[in-house]
Amino acid sequence: MGGLAALAREAGHQVTGCDAGVYPPMSDQLRSLGIELIEGFGADQLKLKADLHVIGNVVSRSRLDNGQPKFPLMEAILDQGLPYTSGPQWMCDHLLHTPHQSRHVMAIAGTHGKTTTTAMLTWILESQGLTPGFLIGGVPLNFGVSARLGQLAKNQTRPLFVIEADEYDTAFFDKRSKFVHYRPRTAILNNLEFDHADIFENIGTIEKQFHHLVRTVPPSGQIIFNRDEESLKRVIEQGCWSDKISFGQSTQSQCQAHGEPSQFEVSFNGKRQGQVRWNITGVHNQMNALAAIAAAHHVGVAPIDACASLSTFENVKRRMEVRGVIGKGSDAITVYDDFAHHPTAIRTTIHGLRKQVGSSRILAVFEPRSNTMKLGAMKSQLPWSLEMADLTICHSAELDWDASQVLAPMGHRAKVANTIDKVIAQVMQSVQPGDHILCMSNGGFGGIHQKLLNALKK
Repeated sequence: MGGLAALAREAGHQVTGCDAGVYPPMSDQLRSLGIELIEGFGADQLKLKADLHVIGNVVSRSRLDNGQPKFPLMEAILDQGLPYTSGPQWMCDHLLHTPHQSRHVMAIAGTHGKTTTTAMLTWILESQGLTPGFLIGGVPLNFGVSARLGQLAKNQTRPLFVIEADEYDTAFFDKRSKFVHYRPRTAILNNLEFDHADIFENIGTIEKQFHHLVRTVPPSGQIIFNRDEESLKRVIEQGCWSDKISFGQSTQSQCQAHGEPSQFEVSFNGKRQGQVRWNITGVHNQMNALAAIAAAHHVGVAPIDACASLSTFENVKRRMEVRGVIGKGSDAITVYDDFAHHPTAIRTTIHGLRKQVGSSRILAVFEPRSNTMKLGAMKSQLPWSLEMADLTICHSAELDWDASQVLAPMGHRAKVANTIDKVIAQVMQSVQPGDHILCMSNGGFGGIHQKLLNALKK
């Protein structure tokens, strides 16, 4: 919603927004754009006399314990019959597919890696002079902003627009996945696992939503899918009416990587095309790169040029972002910030850091904050996802399950604390010179990164 607000502002609209507890980097971006952010959802905001209210999926008809509405502004909008729409629908109607212009939408879907892959593809197109528009669920370091409109580039019949395509539902009044609104011509299906247990019963229901996305891709479009994922094979087998390109580790994949994630060659249809050299870790990012290279090829970027572009890719804020280093040399203690919250993402993030730091100690500090993790739908996977860390410290506030019991198989390598201060205290009791402290959450985590750095300086 913050990125959408930036796009609306760039398109010439006066924009205000409201939310609760907004945290960096989005709060910083909104402030720099001069977009007024109102704390809370009070009905008094109707005095702004907005022409249209764009509703995010955090909003609901929920009631508090005292019976009062949790979102009084929404109740007032409904009561007075004022115009409203969802964020994805507004994007479609006002930016992506207007009566005057339809953009070539490039949508990146998947349980993991959407933000990073979207940023990779956008950077490839930008560095090749195609000036794409984009909407990314994070702040890519190569751009410093999460969204912009872009321009019609030379040799393109439509302006390019790269968008992170989320399978989560659209709004309380529209339970379709967000991505069905975008109508892409290029669609990446990066991976597919069970997630969002608060709205999906099983993986089959998510596969059905992914197939709804496939149905919206035109015959002249292209679907880039991960051949290693059985779930995506099932999606494609339900019906596909567009050209397909596969990527992955399978020898049957049309786009493949050869070598370590930090330096690898890329082949396309059996021919070596170019080499990627970068400071990004993890096989998952290698797969993200293949998806981005294949998608760029669909709009005319040669794989060898895409490889060269990725060699200057700087990743996204909160994706293995180094927040600070205390000390020098081999005794330095490094604090990282990462968005990982699904068990598979946690495991791949730790694995990537392990390959980078070798035998140095990793302290994994995480909070299960997503709706799925709070419900405990995948709690049994946590010991597996955290096993490569030397010590795990879990922030257990607001969980519906016993974190100590779940992490008990890890023995002394796992600790639990129910406040941020207690988490920091446990880190300080355990930290040693040369450690790598990896903080993982899909929220602000109570500003723990700076608090840890402050504590380590003392």
